[in-house]
Amino acid sequence: MRILITNDDGVNAPGIRVLARVAKKYGNPVICAPDRERSACGHAMTLRDPLRVHESEVEGCPAYAVNGVPVDCVNVGLTIAYPDGCDLVLSGVNAGPNLGFDITYSGTVAGAMEGAINGIPAISVSLATFVLEAPPRWETAERWLDENFSCLLAFQQPELGFLNINVPSIDYNELRGTRVVPMGKRVYKDRVERREDPWGRAYYWQGGAVVMKTNDENTDVRSVMDGFVSVTPISVNWTDQTALESLETALVPRTH
Repeated sequence: MRILITNDDGVNAPGIRVLARVAKKYGNPVICAPDRERSACGHAMTLRDPLRVHESEVEGCPAYAVNGVPVDCVNVGLTIAYPDGCDLVLSGVNAGPNLGFDITYSGTVAGAMEGAINGIPAISVSLATFVLEAPPRWETAERWLDENFSCLLAFQQPELGFLNINVPSIDYNELRGTRVVPMGKRVYKDRVERREDPWGRAYYWQGGAVVMKTNDENTDVRSVMDGFVSVTPISVNWTDQTALESLETALVPRTH
């Protein structure tokens, strides 16, 4: 099986090693990932700078470090390793959750999205850590993937679709199960903070505290907070089908 692995945490991140170890049991994966952390880059693409590639090895797999973002890495990886296409694109395992609206910012999710755009089945995986300085439970994500990978492969992903998975960063024996759920809402309070440098000049720092909308039942946010692995099918086709007819009625004059 031809598997391309990427992430947004960098080619040497521990999460990419998790994916490599699991994927090696099903084929001969090739890693193509950023040469450094590229978190929150979204579905960006490098167009006006050259992409440089450094070849190495990760977990016994051929690895290419690219001075770009995950979308670049998927396309460079396909060019170098799989010019005729591959069977699966894996992105992650991200150090931190990609839930709700976060998927629009996530470089991890963008890696899987680029796979889907190229017509390749794709999966993004994140380890949902919520407590700062808490040790990440990579072994939980690896064991869950190991036990469920064949089922994920067997699922026939629809055209322009991919899967987004979040594994709670808790002991494996504390997992309460797996839920297939829609995305929920994960928003931020005080997103931009005004600060001053030592010379009194204003600057702005973007971040903010996460506000978890856990009152929304049956979502990825609620499921992970309740100790379940969330699996969410995502579509790159963002057309609002329900609005097409009403918008046409509003904009297109009818002939009488």
